[in-house]
Amino acid sequence: MGLFNKIFKPADHIERLPEDQIPSKYKFFRWGMLEATFIGYATFYLVRNNLAVVSKNLETAYKIDASMYGNIVAATAIAYGLGKFLMGSVSDRSNPKRFMPFGLLLTAILNFAFGGLAYAGSLSGQSIYIGFLIIWALNGFVQGMGWPPCGRTIGHWYSVSERGTVFAVWNIAHNIGGGLAGVIAAWGASQWGWQAAFFVPGLIALATAVYLFLRLRDTPQSVGLPPIEEYRDDYPPEEKEDHEAELETKDLFFNYIFKNGYLWLFAIANFFVYIVRYSMLDYGPRYLEAVKGGNLETGGIAILILEFGGIPSTILMGWVSDKMGGRRGMVSLLCMIPILLAFFGLYLNPAGNLGIDYAMLGIIGFFVYPPVMLLGVSALDLTSKKAVGAAAGFVGLFGYIGRAAQGKALGVISMSQYGYDGVIFTIIGCTAIAILLLTFTWNIKPRG
Repeated sequence: MGLFNKIFKPADHIERLPEDQIPSKYKFFRWGMLEATFIGYATFYLVRNNLAVVSKNLETAYKIDASMYGNIVAATAIAYGLGKFLMGSVSDRSNPKRFMPFGLLLTAILNFAFGGLAYAGSLSGQSIYIGFLIIWALNGFVQGMGWPPCGRTIGHWYSVSERGTVFAVWNIAHNIGGGLAGVIAAWGASQWGWQAAFFVPGLIALATAVYLFLRLRDTPQSVGLPPIEEYRDDYPPEEKEDHEAELETKDLFFNYIFKNGYLWLFAIANFFVYIVRYSMLDYGPRYLEAVKGGNLETGGIAILILEFGGIPSTILMGWVSDKMGGRRGMVSLLCMIPILLAFFGLYLNPAGNLGIDYAMLGIIGFFVYPPVMLLGVSALDLTSKKAVGAAAGFVGLFGYIGRAAQGKALGVISMSQYGYDGVIFTIIGCTAIAILLLTFTWNIKPRG
């Protein structure tokens, strides 16, 4: 870890620039950090959300059925949750200029390995399956190097009173990256075979890693600017004296994470919100093919609709949560109710009416992404900016344990006597539990 810490250590503070240069430099760098983290995190999704589109191809070629696919999804989700939590604490004490591009480089390499495994002709079907599972779980772990440096960067360049709106704008990187992932993967697979669903995004990730290394910076002080709280005169009340104090590992985890009851509440709610979020991303293409008469192309379109549906609502609800005094839980609760109704609509719509299915998926995407974003922002609201990576990783860990649970459970249920009807009603039940838990967050605001 000594070499790791040396390579990724935060950038040193330098002498402050003259006062007349600070406003223009701040404007330039603030936009640059938002732009770079946006593009970088969207690219992480290209090399994460590309598996679902070709899952049926893997079943045809290697007999990887829904249960085995569920194992891959579950293992990847747990690995991602652990990676986001552990790498979040490392990221809090690392320079995002190096940390984030390195993570993107690793995930690109693992995408090449996943597609390349198909050319290992001597491997048996079972060995191929195990290889896919291990590679994609490793990919999940290094994907945990994506969000934390973004949280650290935005936490240092944007102050608490603008955080909901800024994160709402930034958060649509999830939707653009996730939506394009399905289209790019489907296009690549249709042109050059399913392996291209991993090779093409991998090449894009390599190019983006270079861009991030050239574009990103660490803290404002590392480029001669004052801290954001001083620049905007916008201090969290209890941090006016120590808002730049670095935290020791024990202090970070125990005093800012594990002893924070509000974080636990948001984390448990996030468990069920993530089940809802990923249910259709992981199983939507298979569901449309198995029940509604869809195909490879409709699976890619479904993911695009889910992801792009969240773009306008995420920006809107982030702004609303700021105007409501930071009541992220209240806004999240109100968003979950239409999702419940949309899943009933998806269930009741007969096969062949794909237009209505797409409309229901659009409603789900429109309303599920604001809670996904807002629960993550709540983690930042409820702790120090020096612990944002660990706090977001903690809440995210519960979310991806939820994704792992749905990844395995929905695969098993779909193959049982209950079939995809059982899948839909399981998701409906999880949506209802999320609504119940979020009622307890109604009045929670940023600390202080």
